[in-house]
Amino acid sequence: MQFEIIENHISDKLVLTPVARIDSSVARDFEEHVSNRIAEGNTHFVVDFSRLSFISSAGMRVLLMTAKTLKAGGMGGTLVLCSMRDSIREIFAISGFDKIIMICSTCEEALAYKG
Repeated sequence: MQFEIIENHISDKLVLTPVARIDSSVARDFEEHVSNRIAEGNTHFVVDFSRLSFISSAGMRVLLMTAKTLKAGGMGGTLVLCSMRDSIREIFAISGFDKIIMICSTCEEALAYKG
């Protein structure tokens, strides 16, 4: 499976919109993509789930590591997730990730979040 992600810069935030699925076959590509954007100096991320139908534990691990990286080392960065399907949001709630990573209902709310 090929990894597809749409990027948009809005103000000081980089909005990443992964398409279709983030499973074990593409989680490494997703991790590399995000790591490259951090290395380029991006510190405020919104991940828009509106085009995502599935995320595996490997994809969730990438998000957790990204959140930790952005908070560590005085980067002052933020990671906000938005526009999740109910089934995906439920997985984040059951796993407790919703206590670690900010989740907003809409992209507009995520963009307004100041962390």
